[in-house]
Amino acid sequence: MGKGTEALREKTLKVHQRLLEVYGEPEHHHMDAVSEMVNTILSQNTNDRLRDIAFNRLREKFPTWEDVRDAPVEEIEDAIRIAGLGGQKSVRIKGALQRLTEERGSISLEFLRKMPVEDAREWLISFNGIGPKTAAIILLFSLDMPAFPVDTHVHRISKRLGLIGPKVNREKAQGILEKLVPSELYYTFHLNLIRHGREICSARKPKCEICVLRDLCDYYARSAR
Repeated sequence: MGKGTEALREKTLKVHQRLLEVYGEPEHHHMDAVSEMVNTILSQNTNDRLRDIAFNRLREKFPTWEDVRDAPVEEIEDAIRIAGLGGQKSVRIKGALQRLTEERGSISLEFLRKMPVEDAREWLISFNGIGPKTAAIILLFSLDMPAFPVDTHVHRISKRLGLIGPKVNREKAQGILEKLVPSELYYTFHLNLIRHGREICSARKPKCEICVLRDLCDYYARSAR
């Protein structure tokens, strides 16, 4: 491990500790892995409120995942329409549930717990509609496996802090941050970064004047000149 990486790890731990002091330990509440998979597909290109409405309407109309799998795509699309891209998302959800049944004999992702995390990640992203972020969310939140999801907030704040380079994309950021953040902190660090991004470090008008990370932030150092 080079000196640069060691310094970044130390900085990352300082960031974690500051956020923990402000926001505390996030509550651990998550869905089973299949529900999380469907939920993250629904979340693409929409907000959390509309995603949740779509998920609840889907479950009200189809009580089991087998019911969703066997339903016409048009009926799935109608149930999730409010989340947008209903045609695309309904095909992806139905396709994932059908493939799970064909390959594993049942609609469950629990078998992934027994796989190395990289193998589990590769298996998930082989599905249409599941990218690296979605796979990491399923692995971390529902299966307690060491994967670090990088969403818009995490990506933006990591750049501003200088934990990743200014041109590093989300996929590459995931690999970098998984090496910088101790795996036992993935859950807490991820959720506290998201909360910080929503409340303080917004995309357009970050509230740098009240940010507890100000002295650690490359973005603030540049803007304060």
